[in-house]
Amino acid sequence: MNWKPLNQVLRRGAALLCCVLGALAAACSEQPAAGWSGYAEGDYVYIAAPLAGRLESIAVREGQSVVKDALLFALDAEAERAASDEAVARLASARAQALNLDKGRRDDEIAVIQAQLEQAQTNAAFTQSELARQQQLVAQGFISKSRLDDATAAVKQAQARVAELAAALRVAQLPARVDERVATQASATAASEALRQSRWREAQKQQISPVDGLVSEVFFRAGEFVPAGQPVLSLLPPQNVKARFFVPEAELAKLKPGQAVLLGCDGCKEPIAAHVSHIATQAEYTPPVIYSNAQRAKLVFMVEARPDAPATAALHPGQPLDVRLAPGGRAQ
Repeated sequence: MNWKPLNQVLRRGAALLCCVLGALAAACSEQPAAGWSGYAEGDYVYIAAPLAGRLESIAVREGQSVVKDALLFALDAEAERAASDEAVARLASARAQALNLDKGRRDDEIAVIQAQLEQAQTNAAFTQSELARQQQLVAQGFISKSRLDDATAAVKQAQARVAELAAALRVAQLPARVDERVATQASATAASEALRQSRWREAQKQQISPVDGLVSEVFFRAGEFVPAGQPVLSLLPPQNVKARFFVPEAELAKLKPGQAVLLGCDGCKEPIAAHVSHIATQAEYTPPVIYSNAQRAKLVFMVEARPDAPATAALHPGQPLDVRLAPGGRAQ
């Protein structure tokens, strides 16, 4: 979609009409034309936000010069700020879970298991001594052998309890399994990327100038809703101002890319040096606003030339220009 304002198109159309009328006057003259008529053109930079929203503020005005990275406008970003805060909380939670699985159990929990292990070891020692006593009594014939079997079973049970608690203590001191830790670390990474996306969206609600330039037009006012991708304003960098003129087919051989030309305009104290930057590859007829059959039969080529130095102060898009070859000019 073309976002150029209608008044810019009308200005360029008027300038084109002027240059065509100048060419017609030169064609009707018996003397060959000393140059060509044209007009100044600008390649505008249209600044838009990739997200929709209500226009909260505009930091510039039409005709103001701005420098690179200067704030241009801001959209309402309350929803994006809330999303960023939520993403921060989710990231903190994911990181805490990852750190928790990298550790063993808490000190108090380990202390409980250690106490139980010590108790089991004491009990195992007691059952061992009891077994030895029962063995002596059986050898002396004071008790039956069944009592010895009971003591032996008690020793084995106590030893098994010691082994169980020792294993539980080792497990309590270990971190979580590798797969669980990998899963929580992946969750933390995903939360970090979600936060980065949220902050990017929040940052896009404020647009800064990508280049030094002049604020050409502002298309919205504070309080209006701006669709995503819709330009809010246009900038004209000094280096984006150029001359556009039309050269008859018979004179095209005089020009080539890099050819030095001079631009003249009303109010210019001296000619502006420029070089041809583009020559159309296809011819076109003189615009149909010229009703002379002889003039309409002529083929012309569109040519563009860029000033050697930024000339925004001297040249304005739509301004009529006289273009002629520079004396001794050579292609760069």
